[in-house]
Amino acid sequence: MPHVLVTYRRVPGAGLLERLRERFLVTVNPAEGQMPREGLFRAVADADAMVSMLTDRVDAELLDAAPRLKVVANYAVGFNNVDVQAATERGIMVTNTPDVVTDATADLAWAILMGIARNVCVVDRFTRSGRWTEWRPEAFIAADITGATLGIVGMGRIGQAVAKRAAGFDMRILYYDVRQATPEIEQRWGAHFISLDTLLRESDFVTVHVPLFEATRHLIDARALSLMKPTAYLVNAARGPIVDEQALVRALQAGTIAGAALDVYENEPRLADGLAQLDNAILIPHLGANSRRTRDRMAAMTVDNIVAALSRETPPNLVNSEVLSRRRPLAVD
Repeated sequence: MPHVLVTYRRVPGAGLLERLRERFLVTVNPAEGQMPREGLFRAVADADAMVSMLTDRVDAELLDAAPRLKVVANYAVGFNNVDVQAATERGIMVTNTPDVVTDATADLAWAILMGIARNVCVVDRFTRSGRWTEWRPEAFIAADITGATLGIVGMGRIGQAVAKRAAGFDMRILYYDVRQATPEIEQRWGAHFISLDTLLRESDFVTVHVPLFEATRHLIDARALSLMKPTAYLVNAARGPIVDEQALVRALQAGTIAGAALDVYENEPRLADGLAQLDNAILIPHLGANSRRTRDRMAAMTVDNIVAALSRETPPNLVNSEVLSRRRPLAVD
């Protein structure tokens, strides 16, 4: 019977472990939290499939320790934690869970955008502290969202979902991507394709929705932040290393930009020095996909990917399609 390793004990989503156990021998990380790398090396040695988290580093060294492995099923839309080239060279399929996180992540990006624009966390703490003794019309004057300019960095599925929500606020929508969107997409959301520098200069809110590659690492650096308006806000619900976090701290301290709202961080779960002390930043612990429906759908997709891969079929969400000509044969136990 094929052996499936699940690296996280409490993977959310209805039926993931139950469905896997109906067909496979399943080993689950016995401890709370992330699986230590030493334990991961031991557990993967006889695994035919692995359900990996975005915090698991699936590199060539780990893959070499897994001679039976046929598929790495990443429980995430992103797969920058997996060395896809190394997997392909070894005949190992890599899958992910695209599309299903789109709405939840866009909703979350909007939640923290509105939160930082209206000082929600600051005024919540103020109210709870007992310092609110009278209504004052000049207190906590906030930024306007309706009619403002929104700059979307990355006009993929999530970027478009953010644009869809912005339309309800009568926002001017600018976007930057490595490729211009189709005229149909631009017309649908009233979005204007411009250079990144121009987007940074003109936007009241800049929201980041690009994948993490070497080319996007520190895409938002000190120079990029210096181009933004001093009244502008940065939102990152994509991947932490896209933003130079130390440069962001300096920009927030100096008033180079008005504020930032972050769901992801450069060295999770560690924050850059000084970030946690800033009142002009909203910081939440990587919750973009954490809605009930999204987690259920991610679990179902992960199982479907593994079942297909171990049945000699093409997984519905195969990242490295070139592996099909060299994928590893199923072992006969």
